[in-house]
Amino acid sequence: MSISRREFLKLTGGSATAAAMLAQLGYLPPALAQDVTKITFGGWGGVAEDEGVKAAIEVFEAENEDIDVEWLHNPGDYMQVLLSSLAAGTAPDTGFVASDSYETLAVGGALMDITDLVKNDPLLGQPGYFLEPQEANRCEVNGRWFGIGSTWVAHHFYYNAEMFEAEGITPPGFQDDEIWEWDEFLEICKAFTKDSAGRHPGDAGFDSDDIVQWGVDWPFWWMPLGLAAHANGGEFLTEDGLIGLDSPEAMEGLQRITDLVHEHHVAPRGASLASLGMNNTQMVDSNRLAMAVDGSWALAWMNPSLMNVAMGAGALPKMQKPASIMQAHFHSVFSSSENPEEAWRWVRFLATPFYQEHFCKIGLWIPNQTSMLTEEGLKGWIREGIHPPNYSQFATDYLPEHGVAVAIPPGYIEAANDYINPAFEALANGERAEDIMPDAVRGANEVLTAAKEDM
Repeated sequence: MSISRREFLKLTGGSATAAAMLAQLGYLPPALAQDVTKITFGGWGGVAEDEGVKAAIEVFEAENEDIDVEWLHNPGDYMQVLLSSLAAGTAPDTGFVASDSYETLAVGGALMDITDLVKNDPLLGQPGYFLEPQEANRCEVNGRWFGIGSTWVAHHFYYNAEMFEAEGITPPGFQDDEIWEWDEFLEICKAFTKDSAGRHPGDAGFDSDDIVQWGVDWPFWWMPLGLAAHANGGEFLTEDGLIGLDSPEAMEGLQRITDLVHEHHVAPRGASLASLGMNNTQMVDSNRLAMAVDGSWALAWMNPSLMNVAMGAGALPKMQKPASIMQAHFHSVFSSSENPEEAWRWVRFLATPFYQEHFCKIGLWIPNQTSMLTEEGLKGWIREGIHPPNYSQFATDYLPEHGVAVAIPPGYIEAANDYINPAFEALANGERAEDIMPDAVRGANEVLTAAKEDM
């Protein structure tokens, strides 16, 4: 059967593939010929991220037939590979940028300034398009934008709803009147914590070396510890880009977390989990743990459809105030790109609802775009079986009011590796915050100050 060029284009939707086929067949006149620019996009991630990026590329290329995006997926040590490629002059056109490297690369000139492109964009430049002031707080470096946040992630409780029902305890929620005070939270943790004889912390004969069920698991790394500092009226990072964990308020917040393990015995040590061969998800799912403090990304595997027990989610307890640190990687155009216009069009596409919805639907992300937080917008990504019934409130009510977006300064990686992370490990082992944090912060801030002066 022979068909005309017009009929062929009608049947195939006039796609770039169809145009290429017609050109091979000799049907395509010069007026319809189109140059295609190839750009590269680097990033990390598991199967979900890989599939999501590929799906986005397919849609983007269908809408932008003059651009071909090549996905350079590196599920391993992506940032080290990226830094090496930047040094060698072989960086991709666009890519993920880890939050702890964003300011360093921006100040060092590795990232393209997209401020005017964002502000003048008819969609992204609309007032209130992003959740503010959080988005500007993380994207602006010396008042300029060098990337756009990919999403938001933040910590909250995942809890075993069946254990709460059995104890007759009302679980936490995300509304202000559903957030526990710290002392209330501590007593609830004690009610859930039991040794093999069924005794609770504070009971006569309670054996802290023979605990079979814990109240909470609170990890000892920068996001869950940093939020404790903010919740107690302190700061993880100050406005001038220095570590603030040596203030009395911050140290008291940190001490409260380590006391959960070593004084109150309501949280397991890392060694306890290792000896059981279980992670926090398995502990919740086997009725060994009432509450797990984890990032919003964990909903991708700790959701109702994958759990044997009924699972819920709620806000972390407040000390002086509610708080959760918000963070995520950035999407940026690298300054070395020879195709900055096309690269920007791709990065812009990644800041539209289609791309975020894919990851929000599976529980991995929280939107940073306000249109996705409206009643209509929620329909695009909230999914029964993935998101607990109250989960939309975390995105629409809790984070806009209580979320803290931190900008990580140049030199942070070295400062953290040499001083802050060892101090966190010491906290996990039971050392007191007041004994270790002042020296650790002093050393870390010397590194940060030197890095700032070198820029």
